[in-house]
Amino acid sequence: MNEAEARWRFEAARVARMATADADGVPHVVPIVFALQNDTVYSLIDAKPKRSRELKRLRNIEANPRVSLLVDHYDEVWNELWWVRADGSARVVEDGSEGDRAIELVHAKYPQYEEWSDPFGAAVVITVDRWRWWSLSG
Repeated sequence: MNEAEARWRFEAARVARMATADADGVPHVVPIVFALQNDTVYSLIDAKPKRSRELKRLRNIEANPRVSLLVDHYDEVWNELWWVRADGSARVVEDGSEGDRAIELVHAKYPQYEEWSDPFGAAVVITVDRWRWWSLSG
């Protein structure tokens, strides 16, 4: 796999795992839906049920903006295994043009949003500064 294919696989993935850490370095990982544009990843805090609107991932980003996003593929045929990781800096965006762009891109990728209400929270905007990938087939 080369960088172009890694980015293509990342962009095509339906879910990523976002790892954040708090100010003390305690990790927290959650699955997210997202959209990629160039080296920027957009995710939304939407109306799907959550325990609270005070999400740990948002608090962590405020305390420590470094994040990692991981998409992967597992198959019983191990020659098909791969993963792609995007490392970068995240910002929590409450409104404005970046928030509007996040809504536009994520809604375009996931038709399920046609049936869901608008986001009730912030957007997370991640500037990717390093791509890493691996596949068993090379």
